[in-house]
Amino acid sequence: MKLAFSTLGVPGLPVADVLGLATTYGYHGVELRAHPEEPVHPGLGLAERADVAAAFKAAGVAVAGVAGYARVAAPGEDAAVVEEVRGLVELARDLGAPFVRVFPGGEEADADEVAARRLGVIAEHAADAGVRVLMETHDSHRTGADAARVLGAVGHLHTGALWDLLHTWLGGEDVAETLAALGPYLGYVQVKDVAGVDDTTPLALGDGVLPLAECVDALTRQGWDGWLCWEYEKRWYEGAAPLPQLLGRGREFLARLLSEAGQSPR
Repeated sequence: MKLAFSTLGVPGLPVADVLGLATTYGYHGVELRAHPEEPVHPGLGLAERADVAAAFKAAGVAVAGVAGYARVAAPGEDAAVVEEVRGLVELARDLGAPFVRVFPGGEEADADEVAARRLGVIAEHAADAGVRVLMETHDSHRTGADAARVLGAVGHLHTGALWDLLHTWLGGEDVAETLAALGPYLGYVQVKDVAGVDDTTPLALGDGVLPLAECVDALTRQGWDGWLCWEYEKRWYEGAAPLPQLLGRGREFLARLLSEAGQSPR
């Protein structure tokens, strides 16, 4: 498996500094939070996108994914949601990223149908761009079973799932159940750690209660070799410890889990 971290953990940090952290601490890639308050977002011009892509290439670091905030199951007209995701897909294409993250965000009884319909439209554009759109296990669809209902209805190779381990755990789904549900659709996995259901302040990997070892072991037994991305939610928890001081230890922790599972980080 390949190791990445999300820029959600280093809000607003310039690209050069993000790449410095990745190379210093041995991460293969970075998930870019694509929000207007960040250095990289859909509003960037083509020249700026080319500069970002060149900086990643020069550093030998991959853009593991572009993490957008579109809500594909949310109420409202399809057109605005589809256009928002198209913008994220084009950003990912220009950066050389294989994946775009979207949220479900459903609020009504027809949320599955709405999400599947929109993802079906988006998938054709994603295919043309060579990008895969991943719906994260989150909010209205926080378990693997929830996500699989939608993705099974879409039935397109350029859509899939992003497994956020925290949300499937909060949804009461164990690792084996999640992997069985998401297996055909899995794009990559976000790992993290927290103290418990009532305190989701981000912690260093291994300091909390999430089943990280079980997750890595299950993925290894399935022969999965994609991205493990540490999503440390510093942006939402200002009192959390700074991510840069935890990155080295986090990389060592994940490498140890991979070794114990019989795999080495790529």
